[in-house]
Formats: sequence, C-alpha cells, structure tokens
Amino acid sequence: MNPDNMKKRILMSVIGVVVSGISVGMFKFAALGVDPFQTFMAGTDALLPIRFGTLYVIVNGLLLLFAIVFDRKKIGIATLINLFLLGYIAEYTQYIMRQRLLQPGYPVRFGILAFAVVILCLATSLYFTADLGVSPYDALALIWSQRQNKLPFAACRVIGDLASVLIGTLFCVAAGFGLQQVLEVVGIGTVITAFFMGPLIEFFNVHVARPLLNR
Repeated sequence: MNPDNMKKRILMSVIGVVVSGISVGMFKFAALGVDPFQTFMAGTDALLPIRFGTLYVIVNGLLLLFAIVFDRKKIGIATLINLFLLGYIAEYTQYIMRQRLLQPGYPVRFGILAFAVVILCLATSLYFTADLGVSPYDALALIWSQRQNKLPFAACRVIGDLASVLIGTLFCVAAGFGLQQVLEVVGIGTVITAFFMGPLIEFFNVHVARPLLNR
C-alpha cells in the first residue's frame, strides 16, 4: 500500500471518529432521542453511577472482546480512537453546547438533530471505508453481515439498532425515568437513526467515502 493512500485512510479514520463523537454530543443536547447505541448507553448510564466517558470505554471494551473473537480484522486505529476518545468528545460537546445555547426552542433542537444524523452517518462511512478498524458496536453488524450472506449490512444494522433501542428503553424504565425523560432518550431521533442510519451510511459509502479514498 502506498504511503499517500495510508495517510488518507488514517485521516479519514481520525476525522470519522472525532465527528462521530461531536454528533453524539449534539444528539444528547437536542434531547429528541439519541441514536440506537446511545439509547443503550443512556439506559446503562442511568443504572450505573459512572461518568459517561468512562462508562463508554468500559462497555465498548466488552464489545471489543466479541470483535477479537470473531474478526480481529475489524480492530485497528479507528477502533482504539473510538474506544478511548468518543465518549469524552461527546460529553465535552454536550457541555459546550449547554454553555452556548441556553434553553433552545424546538426549531433549534430539530435543526441540531437533523445535522447530527447526517454527520454521524457521514463520519461512520468515512472510518468504515478507511478500513483501519471500526467501533466495537459497528463491528457487530459488519461481522454479522459478512458471516452470513442472506442479509446485507443495512438490514443487519437495522436489526441491531432496534435491539439496542429496546434494551436501552428497558434500562431507562428500570432506572425510574419518567415519560419526559424517556422521550429525551427514545424520540424522533432514535426512530430516524434506527430505520435509516444503515441505508444512509451505505449511501455515503458509495457516493462520498469510496470515491474520496480511490480518487
């Protein structure tokens, strides 16, 4: 592999993970529903008194064991960056937005949500295509789709996302969340990402990330 191509792949991986962290922070700030994996994380966070960034490292470390057992090729630079930084980037992004935007109305929150969905899918596409490792959660759908040829990645991603939403919601209820608190975790943003994140990632794979890498 030529050095220029490797530099491009590393850059795509780093940008993808950092932007993913920023988008997660925006989801949490908009409070209109987070993406499916963050629904699971929010439920887990509600049950365990641990700082979100640290909890993110612990949970993804456990998921990483799955990837190590079934497909070590999914582990790389992006995996480690995601594991140790994404949770803290999301936490810091949410903190900054709370300082800058005090009590935003629904139009602003919906705008932030829409932007977060787009950049999350684009960011995920970038580090998927760079192929220097993916997040432990993303590895689940990739490994599943590659180990059996009946379902495409998009379908595997939708199924996994729906399972994450269900478990995360149950955790939130078990933690004593009221209806308003549950809706801030499981809302319109969750529905959009659960059903459309897989197809949107594939769209960016075809039209942005792969052409960028092979240019």
